[in-house]
Amino acid sequence: MCKMLELAVFLLGLLPMTSAGGLADKVLLFPKKTDESYVKINPEKPLNLKAFTLCMRVATEQQGQRAMCVFSYRIPDMNDLRVWIEKDKTISLYISRADSRVYFNLPPLSNFLTHLCFTWSSLTGHTAAWMNGQRTIYQKYGIGCSVRPGGAVVLGQNPNELLGGFNAEQSFVGEITDVNLWDEVLTAKEIKGVYANTATVKVPNVINWRTAEYDKQGNVDMIKEDF
Repeated sequence: MCKMLELAVFLLGLLPMTSAGGLADKVLLFPKKTDESYVKINPEKPLNLKAFTLCMRVATEQQGQRAMCVFSYRIPDMNDLRVWIEKDKTISLYISRADSRVYFNLPPLSNFLTHLCFTWSSLTGHTAAWMNGQRTIYQKYGIGCSVRPGGAVVLGQNPNELLGGFNAEQSFVGEITDVNLWDEVLTAKEIKGVYANTATVKVPNVINWRTAEYDKQGNVDMIKEDF
């Protein structure tokens, strides 16, 4: 009986878990390197972006061991927007039409949740990373580029297909929560408010962690956390 129950639990773990209840107060734990575990987030509206602010809280004990993809948005023929934790401990942002990555030298991540934001404008190219409400120096990146609609948002993997082609050596190990995306560059005051989790912050209009539908695949734990 126990073996049958274990088999049933295993098979259920192979099926995607779909929810329309949102992810408010939930932390996603990616416990080990894998080529099958991920969470797909369904945006509030298509990612058709000439500017954005992308925020999340991240923790990992494996920074510096290998490159890990935290956030990926893939359209059918390519990855259009990605956030990487690089092996050299820098954090990189990638927009496909920019044909390169922009790198940020930030204080090391740890097993404590760290708040990260990335801001970008196609018009000016001004791109920055924010850690716990503090901004890096601006870099010029991706002037005239855009993030195009018709894709899928994936946490914890770097897809080489729309929802597949994963490489375990690029998978994220650690915790991710509070992923939010706006189709504009928030002000410094607003980003500090997002970090502090104040009620007056502008509601995310592309990805809203509190209300987003999601599909969970493989070995990803969901932990209730009150921020």
